[in-house]
Amino acid sequence: MKEKEFSVIPSYKSSLPPGTMVIGRWNGGRYLIQRLLGQGANGIVYLVKQVESAKLYALKMGFDTIDIQSEINVLKALQQQGKRRVAAERNPSFLVEVDDYSLQGREIPFYVMRYVKGQPLRTFLAQQGGKWMQVVGLHLLQQLRSLHETGWVFGDLKPENVLVAPYGEVELIDFGGVSGMGRSVKQFTEWYDRGFWGAGGRTAEPSYDWFSFAVVCIHLLAEDSLKKAANQLPQTRSHTDLLAIVGSEPSLAPYREWLKRAIMGDFRDTRESCAVWKELTLGARTQRKRIRRSTPRWMVGAFVVSLSLLICAVYLTLRF
Repeated sequence: MKEKEFSVIPSYKSSLPPGTMVIGRWNGGRYLIQRLLGQGANGIVYLVKQVESAKLYALKMGFDTIDIQSEINVLKALQQQGKRRVAAERNPSFLVEVDDYSLQGREIPFYVMRYVKGQPLRTFLAQQGGKWMQVVGLHLLQQLRSLHETGWVFGDLKPENVLVAPYGEVELIDFGGVSGMGRSVKQFTEWYDRGFWGAGGRTAEPSYDWFSFAVVCIHLLAEDSLKKAANQLPQTRSHTDLLAIVGSEPSLAPYREWLKRAIMGDFRDTRESCAVWKELTLGARTQRKRIRRSTPRWMVGAFVVSLSLLICAVYLTLRF
């Protein structure tokens, strides 16, 4: 019996190839796997096409029934309370279906959720440019705000768990690390964990997600400096290394104030963190556009004088 179980485990913990048909045991929903979106400690996320509607969704298969049920509870809470405002405008049905998939005699739990057609965060920024972090960051913070206001913390925030649509809209694709407010963060990745940097504990609270997102920004915009700091011995590594990077890297200048406050946990709530990010990035960009578009008065006056002289010259030439 043990030998049989051992032969099954690699099959469902390894990614299924594109073209595999996933059929729900109880509801009969049929989903054709298009490609792998991501894989974590407690499950695999696929891009799938629903056979009946031809719509694209994200489907997650879980390795543990209890873990995946916890994620489903989070998604249900978000959907029922209607707190995901930005996403709800696109598609009010966030959690599409929950079912089991039979594979080699084993029942694998899965759920289907909305999918935003986009690219992983790192790929998107590499193609579109680092300045797009301004727009992407705001959308991501709005997603986190919706999560926090329903009593949850994302926890395992990293570039691999973020998809970005062509105009900067953001979707979180793996809720395996989501924890209830006040509990311990149940899943994290070292670089983005404030405990790794000696910046605080692993209690699930909004400041944990702010910190993780700050490190994500540093990683994507100043990767070499972050690697150097992360490779230090644990007894010498600290959050002051992150603050030093933020203060010295030109690529982080537009976000400097926000990043410092996020690393120190210095926001009242995520609503305030969104407002500060918007003011520092999008507000500054709008102001720069206005400055570039406005024409100095002296230039207008000089143009008028020049035009008048030209008209006089033409008139005198034609007259004489």
